[in-house]
Amino acid sequence: MAGGSKLSPFGHAIAGTGGAMFALTCTYPLDIIKTRMQVRSRTAANASDPNVYLSTTDAVQKILKTEGLPGLYAGLLSGLLGTASQNFAYFYWYTFIRTGYVNRQPAGVAISTIMELLIGAGAGALAQIFTIPVAVVTTRQQTMPMGERQDLMSTAKEIVDEEGWTGLWKGLKPSLVLVINPAITYGMYSRIQEVVLKAFKRKDMTPGLVFLVGALAKILATVVTYPYIMAKVRLQWKPSKKDAETHKPYTGAIDVLRRVFEKEGLKGWYTGMQAQISKAVISQALLFMVKDQLEKYTIVLFALLARQKHHKVK
Repeated sequence: MAGGSKLSPFGHAIAGTGGAMFALTCTYPLDIIKTRMQVRSRTAANASDPNVYLSTTDAVQKILKTEGLPGLYAGLLSGLLGTASQNFAYFYWYTFIRTGYVNRQPAGVAISTIMELLIGAGAGALAQIFTIPVAVVTTRQQTMPMGERQDLMSTAKEIVDEEGWTGLWKGLKPSLVLVINPAITYGMYSRIQEVVLKAFKRKDMTPGLVFLVGALAKILATVVTYPYIMAKVRLQWKPSKKDAETHKPYTGAIDVLRRVFEKEGLKGWYTGMQAQISKAVISQALLFMVKDQLEKYTIVLFALLARQKHHKVK
């Protein structure tokens, strides 16, 4: 998102949203698996339960056996809507805030790395505040049994009826904390890049090294923030009718972490992380690959629309 880009904030938002929706569609089964593993505690007593997954492979096999292929795409519509709205909001606010900041600086003054990260965090926080209701609905649809699963609007209505409008903003606090993930990724990337360049005695990075270093940085950032990712999902989750009898509602992210640790130990904080990392790395690569192409097409489209409008005025 260079300052000299020809695209407006709206154009960046369209390209970013298109790339994110494509990436989610390709990796959605991993998202389903990650979410279900995060909310279902795994113990020796329930290891044979078809709703408890021992690994990503085990999850795929059990979902296909009990729900068929549609089970791997449960809640896809709301997931795409949530991704579209969140990424549109993020790319719009990022470009809007960044452009406003740059325009207020003296000519020729480059924006600092710290400010880039702060702008990204601010844009991420704004995006979360406006779009988290769709994420809550998606989590519910992904984790409810087939017999209890409803469509997007019915699920949203049920949440409001049971918990009030604030129920649609469950998990907002950990979501706001998680906007630091890009900053951690960037910091890790910079440090790893220094080590790699020194180790290979190079002055610049090849495309292959950029991808590998970026993937490793993303993995490390995910490891650092994953317990909070898990806590956010558990706050948004609603137990099935069978589990609701014995489940005590969580009071916050710290309560989630404490109770999961008491029941499963430290490994409970990282249940489903393999699927999360796979999804994060693949999505990141697909997002930027598709986004770059969409930005080119969006520039051409906007130019054609502007030319058509100019001819009509004449």
